[in-house]
Amino acid sequence: MTVEMKGQMMIRDVHVSDRPRERLILQGAESLSNQELIAILLRTGTKDESVLMLANRVLKSFDKIQDLKDATVEEITAVKGIGRAKAVQILAAAEMGKRIYRKHSEGKYVIRSPEDAAAYLMTDMTSLLQEHFVVIFLNVKNEVLHKHTVFIGSLNSSIVHPREIFREAVKRSAASIIVAHNHPSGNPAPSPEDIEVTKRLVEAGSIIGIDLLDHIIIGDHKFLSLKEKGYMN
Repeated sequence: MTVEMKGQMMIRDVHVSDRPRERLILQGAESLSNQELIAILLRTGTKDESVLMLANRVLKSFDKIQDLKDATVEEITAVKGIGRAKAVQILAAAEMGKRIYRKHSEGKYVIRSPEDAAAYLMTDMTSLLQEHFVVIFLNVKNEVLHKHTVFIGSLNSSIVHPREIFREAVKRSAASIIVAHNHPSGNPAPSPEDIEVTKRLVEAGSIIGIDLLDHIIIGDHKFLSLKEKGYMN
């Protein structure tokens, strides 16, 4: 029986072994669809539809499930059948996932390539609606010491001050840094401003002795490395 078919009946009509909670216990959480995971968070449906139908409508209200991590209570309660209590349950689960990911990454995550840097940043930055400029501070083993958002808004060389970035790098005893920002348009191609900022930071790092290893631009689940494209030579 498919999830779509189950969504057309009340959860009590679904065989016990096919219910999301029971499937999670027997087969593991990784075996569940996004719809089933949200159904577990919601716990109950409404008098007119099953919890699976309700979960499906929550998913359809967002372009992708990743958008839930930045959703507001108002956006989720706009879905018919979702009250504040259910919205809070979804947001709490999303925030827990973000914190678990960050805790796993920070202080232990090793960055040895542009792919490593992009993987570290992608979850938090790929769906942001504004540009965020982020600095990753690394030790001599290329382990992440700290991640810091410098500013939010359109990238401008007059806003990105090398002295502020490298002052923090010295404070953190960083051996090197990686900078990154996102393009809400989804296209990671660098602008002239992106290239100018990168060159200024390369020059400042060379003087101070803390290298800028790369500038990563995050798009819609894709990225571009300015080092790989030759803009840091």
